[in-house]
Formats: sequence, C-alpha cells, structure tokens
Amino acid sequence: MSETLKVTEVTTPSSGGCACGGHDDDTPVLDVRPIPHAIRHAAVFGAFDAIPEGWSLVIIAPHRPLPLLAQLAERAPIDVEYLVEGPEAWHVKITRLQQH
Repeated sequence: MSETLKVTEVTTPSSGGCACGGHDDDTPVLDVRPIPHAIRHAAVFGAFDAIPEGWSLVIIAPHRPLPLLAQLAERAPIDVEYLVEGPEAWHVKITRLQQH
C-alpha cells in the first residue's frame, strides 16, 4: 500500500540548521573506533563538513590520526588540539578555521 504525502509548508531555517527543532550546545564527539576502517575517514569527512567555520569536532581514534588530519587540512583550514594522547585512544579536537 502506498501513500501520497503532500508538503503544505516548507520552512528554511535562518541559522543554517536542519529545522528539526533540536540543536547542540556542546562540541560534538565522534568515536570512530567502532566504525569499520573502510568507511572511517568518510564518516569523519561527513561530520567535519557539517560543522560551520569556527566550530569544533572531537574525534576519538585508536591511534594518532595524522593521515586523516592531513586530509581534513586539504578540505579546509583547521586547528588541532590533542586532548588525550593514547595509548588506547586519542581524543583530538579539530576546529574548522575561517577560509581566506
């Protein structure tokens, strides 16, 4: 059985959000350790692309993520702060800097 949906009103959020009514006040944390290695970088790219300039994302990785950080720096200027430096987990705060 199929159903036809009709959109009666479309709202565009003024703040660039998704209009779901929810919001995050804290820096999002993404633990990449349970994500399969084959898609781990893509998952981080998606999360990174979702944060605006000036905002940060903390990732939790099983090792120092130097190749990933280099790839992110190619996408946009970043600032990197190591919050926890291993040995089992690395907590890395990545801030998207303003494009020049």
